[in-house]
Amino acid sequence: MTTHTARPLPSAALRELRVRDDAGRPMAPFTDEEGGSPLRCCLRHSVPGERIALVSYAPLRRWAAGTGTDPGAYDEVGPVFVHAGECSGPEGGSLPFTGARRAVRRYSADGRILGGRLVEDPAGAEPAFADAFAEAFADPEVALVHVRAVEYGCFLYEVRRP
Repeated sequence: MTTHTARPLPSAALRELRVRDDAGRPMAPFTDEEGGSPLRCCLRHSVPGERIALVSYAPLRRWAAGTGTDPGAYDEVGPVFVHAGECSGPEGGSLPFTGARRAVRRYSADGRILGGRLVEDPAGAEPAFADAFAEAFADPEVALVHVRAVEYGCFLYEVRRP
């Protein structure tokens, strides 16, 4: 069985976002009093008392810049939570943010949307995601997928072709 790895926001992108986000705004850190915010830097939920920030992030734009493609009209900027300072990154090999409805959006090597799939995963079982990733990467045109929250449409993480 092929393992699909959730990719946190890259370190270089995090350094930039902590100064100025992809919408051009300076970072505005705050203390997360309640916890539970999905952190894209370490792919876990925040705990009460952590210093975090909500920043605008353009995942496809940043991926396209690294591959020399142009995302065109698919260039989206949306909110993501990150630690306000450096963090150690993801700790485990399990897929993050399961246990809820998620959209798995497929992209081609030239940055175009090739479709997607709704993943219903109320129990938090990774097989539902593994099936969605296997289905996506069975199409040779799919270069990467984005996992997004259905409620808000927010980018959660990226998975690339194994």
